[in-house]
This record gives sequence, C-alpha cells and structure tokens, in this order.
Amino acid sequence: MKTKLLIVTLIAFAIIACNKGQFTSKPQLSFKSINSLTFSQGQVLNFQINFTDAEGDIQDTMWIQKVSKTCPSSPGTNFAVKYKVPDFPTTKNLSGYFDINFAYNTTSTGYVSITGCGTINDSSYFRFVLKDKANNVSDTLVSPVITLLK
Repeated sequence: MKTKLLIVTLIAFAIIACNKGQFTSKPQLSFKSINSLTFSQGQVLNFQINFTDAEGDIQDTMWIQKVSKTCPSSPGTNFAVKYKVPDFPTTKNLSGYFDINFAYNTTSTGYVSITGCGTINDSSYFRFVLKDKANNVSDTLVSPVITLLK
C-alpha cells in the first residue's frame, strides 16, 4: 500500500512540475495549425499560433519573416513584417492563439500578399517572434517548410 501511495505522489509531483513552466514572463509561441503545406496562386495561408504569457502583456509587436530556400535573392521572395498586437485587457497566465493570414500572389483578399519564385516552385518557411510590453521577447518559432506552386 505504501508503494502505491508513493507512486501516486510521484506522479502528482511530476504533473505539477510539468505544468509549472507553462506560463513564463517571456512569451511562449507554438504552432496550433497550418491550413496546408502546399499552396497554389490565389490561396490564403493561415497560421494559427498558440501563445502563453505569465503577465498577459503581449500587446506589443509580432515580427514575421518569410524566407525562401529556393530563390533567396529574388526580389520580393523574402520579406519581414512587423505587426502591432492590439490592446486588450491583460490577465495573469494568459493563453490563446493568433490567426495570421497571407495571400499567395494576390491582393484581392485583403491580406498581406506574398510571392514565390515565379518560374519555379518555391520552398519557404516563416519565422515568428513576439515581444510583450515589458520588452520580453519570445524564442523564434519556425514554421515547417511550405511549397508555393508556380
């Protein structure tokens, strides 16, 4: 019986220890979903990115960078954008997700447009960094490689 109690106690401590680090002063980013890994011209890329923050003060800036592995020196294939995160009431141990969209080679959708290599398929990845009001900066979140069809 003492052995069973010891095992249950150790499991409970392990669970508590794992959850303890979930909320830190430095914002944490992780992928929730990506709507596809291959895109045709005119399609919208949708990244859903989870965030957590102990103070809940993430309302500052997110930097997003697209990096082409196929044609890194072509004009327009690599870009970086800076988004202002909207103000909203802060709460301790804040978690949620960002819904980030880009339109591939079109401007008619109302989203920021991205381009590919043009004459060949483009393999690219995205980098995401979040800064909070206290100037704490998240680690860089790197997306899986996506393919932008010519």
